Amino acid sequence: MGGPDHFLRGGGKSRRLRNSRERTRHVTGAVGGPRGEAGKWRVQGGGRGSWGLHLLLLCILSLGRALEPPEVCSECPGSLQNSSEIARYCDERPGLELRKRCCLTQRGVVVGLDLQNCSLEHLVRHFPQARTAVVLDLQGNPLQELLASSFRGFTQLQTLLLPRSVDCPGGSTSWDNITRSGGGQICQRPKDACGGTMKSAVVCPENSHCAPDGPSLFQCLCADGFRGYKCLRRGSFPLPLFFGILGTATFSISILLWGTQRRKVKI
Repeated sequence: MGGPDHFLRGGGKSRRLRNSRERTRHVTGAVGGPRGEAGKWRVQGGGRGSWGLHLLLLCILSLGRALEPPEVCSECPGSLQNSSEIARYCDERPGLELRKRCCLTQRGVVVGLDLQNCSLEHLVRHFPQARTAVVLDLQGNPLQELLASSFRGFTQLQTLLLPRSVDCPGGSTSWDNITRSGGGQICQRPKDACGGTMKSAVVCPENSHCAPDGPSLFQCLCADGFRGYKCLRRGSFPLPLFFGILGTATFSISILLWGTQRRKVKI
């Protein structure tokens, strides 16, 4: 009895040992045993590395785009002439650089834009990108009309060079000095639309104040503690309440749509 019983136990032990070895061989082969399997794992590892390389390339391309000057700087082909007003303005001030048709700060902010002799009948599409400009040159263009509203937001503008056939935005009363020579004119130092002789034309509602918004242009800003239409409401905008209501409505609509779609699937 002792022999067979010992044999059965020994057989069971040997079977467990064989099963354990088979599992070990199976796992080893899946990870790095046969060449085919090992090659497959190497390809997967290369895929992860390629994703990292792609992300790195995307970051480099994004950085390159960020360093590119705004589109308005390349709306007109050609480069600046050293004798242009924009080039002189840029050369006289440290920290500025010329890029295509623009004078830029080190952060890429437009402080000067030269669009002279670009055969423009209307202002270019990306002209609002030059809102931070101090000097603008539009001479030598057959501009048909120059609306004052085109310069809304140009609160830093101090010098504007135009063809003689086009008036300074807002007229002669909106600038401190207008100089005409040859086929062009220079509009210098726009007057504050909220003060001086122009103040009488400004009508802002109660609880608000006037703020310049470009040559001959202004905007009415609500005073502290007021908001809404004509600044008639007191207090700041209730952001928590607004987003709370918006979130509740979005969640409710989502639940309703989910239930509707689930009912259609069951049918």
